[in-house]
Amino acid sequence: MKKVLGTLMALGVLSGVLGGCAYGDMAAVGTDKVVIMRQDSFLLGALRKAFVCKIADGGLTSCATNESP
Repeated sequence: MKKVLGTLMALGVLSGVLGGCAYGDMAAVGTDKVVIMRQDSFLLGALRKAFVCKIADGGLTSCATNESP
């Protein structure tokens, strides 16, 4: 039973490391835009993307990729 539980826990951690992503980096540009960097842990971050979003009262709107802030 302990081996099965240990194997399941190891698979859960491994899948989180290989397939997880985090929106950890944000930077405000001026007073109306924010840049968000998505950093994948898959392939050591080779699939990073940047999003430029407008700041509104209700949250972030009009998020676009490959746009200059």
